[in-house]
Amino acid sequence: MSKPRAVPHHVAIVMDGNGRWATRRFLPRVAGHKMGVDALRACVRHCGDIGVKVLTVFAFSSENWNRPAEEVSGLMELLGMALGREVPQLHAEGVRIRFVGDRAALSDKVRAGLEHAEQVTAANTRLLLNVCFNYGGRWDIAQAAAGLAARGEAITEQSLDRAMALAYAPDPDLLIRTGAEMRLSNFLLWQAAYSELYFSDKLWPDFDAAALDAAIADYAGRERRFGRTSGQVDPPAGRKAA
Repeated sequence: MSKPRAVPHHVAIVMDGNGRWATRRFLPRVAGHKMGVDALRACVRHCGDIGVKVLTVFAFSSENWNRPAEEVSGLMELLGMALGREVPQLHAEGVRIRFVGDRAALSDKVRAGLEHAEQVTAANTRLLLNVCFNYGGRWDIAQAAAGLAARGEAITEQSLDRAMALAYAPDPDLLIRTGAEMRLSNFLLWQAAYSELYFSDKLWPDFDAAALDAAIADYAGRERRFGRTSGQVDPPAGRKAA
């Protein structure tokens, strides 16, 4: 498979459609989430192969606690299994993992697992994988503002940007949502201000390397002006490192 041109530095994905994928096959919804982990593994590997440097995925939103208790419990179990199974392989492939979100509602065991994954992979540089877990865009803005207020700092666009949970990474160039839905669902509301949006009809377990290449090819054909006119747009300049 040929490498897409104009590969974005940072890709963000709302991995939607796991439950519907399972329901259409008369399977429990958690079976779709298990297949979603396989799709994520393949996506991470392909991003590394084609030169994406930052991948941010929406794994569990702050609103997902409202889902059936059985599904939430299954997701927590799946997270524990994925940490044990996937982290060693991701580490071997040079992937750094960071978890973004409110950890206060998570169990001690889950928090310890997240911290261990971050520590083990901290020195890796091939790809930065941000996993948004118990995350919401409004929560992110609120916690940033609260932190600034607690420190007595003025709240400005610049100070808020530095206080966001993903301040260590550049904003996403391309934001993809699978599952045929066309909304952000409270994902990266601040960071996606100038992201190119791409919506796919594919359910997340079916979103493969070819589908990712199609999204990137669509992105490559767009003109990113950031408020300027076409005549003012220069060739891409350097960006801050992740």
